[in-house]
Amino acid sequence: MKQYATEDIRNICLVGHGGSGKTSFLEAALYSSGAIDRMGRVDEGNTTSDHDPEEIKRSISIATSLGPCEWKDRKLNFIDTPGYFDFVGEVKGAMRVADMALIFACAVSGVEVGTEKVWGYAEENNLPKGFVINKMDRENANFERVLEQLRNTFGSNVAPFQIPIGAENNFAGVVDLLTKTAFYSVDGGKKVEEREVPEDLVEKMEQYRGALIESIVETDDELLMKYLEGETISDEEIDRGARLGTLTGKLCPVFCLSSLRNIGVRSLLHGAIRFFPAPTDRPNPVGKSLKTGEPVELPASPSAPFSAQVFKTMADPYVGKLSLFRVFSGVFKSDSQIYNATKETPERVGQLFTVRGKNQEPASELVAGDIGAVAKLQSTGTGDTLCEKDNAVVLPGIVFPDPVMSLAVEPKSKGDEEKIGTSFSRLQEEDPTFVVTRDPEMKQTVISGMGDMHLDVIVGRIAKKFGVEVNLSTPKVAYRETIRGSTRIEGKHKKQSGGKGQFGHVWIEMEPSEPGVGFEFVDKIFGGSVPRQYIPAVEKGIRETMEDGVIAGCKVVDVKVTLVDGSYHNVDSSEMAFKIAASLAFKKGFMACRPILLEPIVNVEVIVPEEYMGDIIGDLNKKRGRIMGMEPHGSFQMVRAQAPQAEMFKYATDLRSMTQGRASFTTTPAHYEEVPANVAETIIAAAAKKDEE
Repeated sequence: MKQYATEDIRNICLVGHGGSGKTSFLEAALYSSGAIDRMGRVDEGNTTSDHDPEEIKRSISIATSLGPCEWKDRKLNFIDTPGYFDFVGEVKGAMRVADMALIFACAVSGVEVGTEKVWGYAEENNLPKGFVINKMDRENANFERVLEQLRNTFGSNVAPFQIPIGAENNFAGVVDLLTKTAFYSVDGGKKVEEREVPEDLVEKMEQYRGALIESIVETDDELLMKYLEGETISDEEIDRGARLGTLTGKLCPVFCLSSLRNIGVRSLLHGAIRFFPAPTDRPNPVGKSLKTGEPVELPASPSAPFSAQVFKTMADPYVGKLSLFRVFSGVFKSDSQIYNATKETPERVGQLFTVRGKNQEPASELVAGDIGAVAKLQSTGTGDTLCEKDNAVVLPGIVFPDPVMSLAVEPKSKGDEEKIGTSFSRLQEEDPTFVVTRDPEMKQTVISGMGDMHLDVIVGRIAKKFGVEVNLSTPKVAYRETIRGSTRIEGKHKKQSGGKGQFGHVWIEMEPSEPGVGFEFVDKIFGGSVPRQYIPAVEKGIRETMEDGVIAGCKVVDVKVTLVDGSYHNVDSSEMAFKIAASLAFKKGFMACRPILLEPIVNVEVIVPEEYMGDIIGDLNKKRGRIMGMEPHGSFQMVRAQAPQAEMFKYATDLRSMTQGRASFTTTPAHYEEVPANVAETIIAAAAKKDEE
C-alpha cells in the first residue's frame, strides 16, 4: 500500500449493536476497493476481520480488527469493533484513535441497546457520527421507520444523504440526494451504474433533498444568508457545508446499503472521502510534557515531533506481540529508536506494518494520522504513548471499564499451574478488561471480565493457544467468625506415656472486642503460674486457631483473649504443649460465646432506565440487598444499595437479562455484617461436609 498524506487519510470506527452487519460491511468495502479478490461471509468463518478461532466458532466479532483500503486516491482505515457488551473494551480503545464513528443499525431491528451505547461512547470521545441503515435486502426492512427511530432517539440533526431504491428482495441501489443521481448495483455488486432517478422516487427525493439542504445551510452562517436571500448555492458549497456539518456534529449523515449483497457500499466509500473528517480536520490531541508537566498540543503534521499511542495489543502466532498504534504527530519510521513516555523507557523499533485482519504488510514509515502496527516492543502496553525522548509527552491513557463478573479458576490437570499463569499474563496484555487476581486467604485464582461470554472466550483461548484446560466455579466468599458473648474457660493438654511427656494448662477469658480491632491478647499472669517463656506460645496457639476458624473454617476476628491462670510441669511442659492447650481452650470458649458468621457486604450502584426501576429494586431485595437511595443520573436513574457479596457474583448476567442490557452497575467493598441464621446453617453444614471429605 502506498504512502498517503495526512489530509488524504480517513480513520473510521465501525460500531453498533451485535449483528448489525459491521464485519460484513468491511468485507464488502475491502472487496469493492480491490483490497481482497473474494468476499467472505461471517457464517462461513472466512471474513478478513473475524479470523480468531473463537470468532469463527461463534460467528461474532470478539476483537478490534483493522481493514485499510484505498478509494479515489484516499486511504480509508476502517476499524471493525465487536457489538456484544462483553467486549466493550475493544470499542473504547478503537474510539480513541478514530476520527469518525460510523454507527450501524439493522433495517429490520432498528435502534437497539448497542446503538444507544455506542452513540454515548462516541459522545465521550467527541467524535463526529454517521449512521448506516444496513441489511436493506432483508424481509421487513424499512428505511423510513428506522430513520424515524434514529431521529427520535438521537435528534433532528440525523440527516439522510441517500434514500434506497426498493427494499427487501427488490433493493437495487441508492439515490444520492446531493447529486440527484441513482446508483444501481449490477453484476452481483461488482459494478455500479449511474442512472436517472426512477420516476416513482423523484418526488420523495426532492422532499428529502429540500430538508437536507436546509439542514446543511444551517451549519454555516454565510450559506444560510445566501439561502435566505434566494441566491443560488453551488454544488461545491453544498458539499463543503455537508462536510462542515458532519465535522462539527451538527449533521449526522445517514447512508443505506446491503453489506451481504454489496449494494450501496461503493456509494458509502465515496461519501466517506467527501464528508468524513481527515486527521487534519480534528482538534489536536493534548498531551503532558514529561519535562515541564505543561500541556502540549500535538498537531497532525509530519513536520511536528513524533507521537503515537498504542490502542490494542495482539499476540500474533508468527511475530509475537503486536502493538497497534495511531500516529498523532510527526512520522513513525521502521528500524528506529523511540521512547515510551508512559513507562519512561526506551524502545527499539524493528519493522512497521500496515495490518488488514491477520495479514501484515511492511511499511517503511507511517505519517501523522495513520494507523499501523509494530512487533516485539518490550515494555509497551495498551494505552502507552510513544514519542521522541527529547520531546517526551504523555497522552491521556485509555479508560477501560472495570470488570463486572468474577469466577474462580483452576487447571484440570495437576502441574498446569505455571502454564496457566503464563497464559493469563499474555491474555491480560491483549485485553485490559480481563483481570487476574490471586486470593491468598481463599487460596484461589480469580479471573474477572465483562460477562460470562467474555470469560468463556478467555477459557477457549487459553485452551487453543496454550493447551491448558481449566475448570471455572463461583469464587469462595471470605466469611468471618466472631462471638457475641463472653466466658472463662480452661484448656489442658496432658500426655504421659513413659519418658518425657507433654503438659500445658491455661485458663483464659474470652469476650468480643470492638468491630474492626481484630485480635487482642492480654497477659494477666501473676506469680508465675504460666512461666514467661510459654506465654508467646499461648498467643501463637490462639492466633493459629483463629486463622483456621472454629465453626466454618473461616478466619476469626474481633475477639479479646485474656490469659488469667494456668499451671506447668518442670519436666513435661513445653511451648508445643502450651500452644495446644491454648488452642483447645479457645475452641471450647468460642463455642460457649454465642459464635456467629459475618459476611462481606458491598456497595452497589446501578444506573438504569426509569422503566426498569421496579424490577431492579425487587431483584436486589431478593438478593438480601438494602436500598440506600435513588437519584437522577442524566436520563437514567441511579439506585444505591448494599448487598451481600455472595449474592452478586452473577449479577452482571441477571441485570443484563432484566434490562435488555440497558443498565450498568459497579460494586465496592463496604463492611462485614452478621449472616442470617438460616444462611449461616447452610454455610456451616457445607464446611463440615468438606472437612469430612
